[in-house]
Amino acid sequence: MLFFAPVMPDLIFSVMVIYVLAAVLPAVFLMRYVYRQDQTEPEPVGLLASLTWKGVLAALAAIVLEFIGQTVLRGFVGEDNPNYVYYLAFVVVAAVEEGTKLFFLYRRTWHDPDFNYRFDAIVYAVFVSLGFAAFENIKYVFSYGLSVALPRAILAVPGHMGFAVFMGIFYGRAKSCADWGNRFGCKVSLILSYLFPVALHGVYDSCCMTGTNRSTLVFVIFVLVMYLLVFRLIRHESRTDTPI
Repeated sequence: MLFFAPVMPDLIFSVMVIYVLAAVLPAVFLMRYVYRQDQTEPEPVGLLASLTWKGVLAALAAIVLEFIGQTVLRGFVGEDNPNYVYYLAFVVVAAVEEGTKLFFLYRRTWHDPDFNYRFDAIVYAVFVSLGFAAFENIKYVFSYGLSVALPRAILAVPGHMGFAVFMGIFYGRAKSCADWGNRFGCKVSLILSYLFPVALHGVYDSCCMTGTNRSTLVFVIFVLVMYLLVFRLIRHESRTDTPI
């Protein structure tokens, strides 16, 4: 008994480290990829760390807001309604999660002097979103085990990055419009920086929640097209980056 007593804490700690690494490394890899695409003026590490933490805060806020939203939705629609899954995916999950990400993104970066190139917006949005995804991944891996780590690394984490790229594209254009004095263009771009990711996120989640053969086929096609488009957009926006 005395022999095993010191071993158990070490074993538990090792398992916890493996779980955390399995959850976090996919997000870190994608963060590094996007960071390396910012070739004009790489962002300060302190700012990026702050944005990652903002993503964690966004995830914590989303947990509370989604619980409230789902409770309200059950009262109005009911889980037996055939459209319940779509309301849940678009109106609750996607709207809340993308909303919390954009809220913390805006609060942290809009008036930051380092936000001086359009591609910066993509970097910022991706770091917030992947901070969100990393925290969410930790929660899932500790809840359901390592079996969920690989599918989430392939699907969920890049999915969050994909939504963030579109958010960042419109967010960067909103900042450009604001600096040019184009208030209408700024408002429209900010609205699109929210609605576009919500639409993509809603499609993603509704396909996952529905679970039919047709929705699975749509999901696979949707994910493949979005990933191809997102990585092309990242490279294009990096090459054509302009000052704000």
